Amino acid sequence: MIIKILILILLALVLISLGAGMFSLIKDRGETNRTVKFLTIRIVLSIALFVLLVVSFMMGWIQPHGVLPPAS
Repeated sequence: MIIKILILILLALVLISLGAGMFSLIKDRGETNRTVKFLTIRIVLSIALFVLLVVSFMMGWIQPHGVLPPAS
């Protein structure tokens, strides 16, 4: 259960970083490097999320499933 919470937190941080990058892009109009910093943070968080998902699957902490239940 803690892995699922950690995945949701990382996903939320990715979205927050993306929004902050968009906001700084609009506000600064290319005068500062804040947009690049926010997008770099987003990339690092996305890679960390991907690695966490792969490791969690390999360790058996999470199980993939389809959208629809299997037909009986």
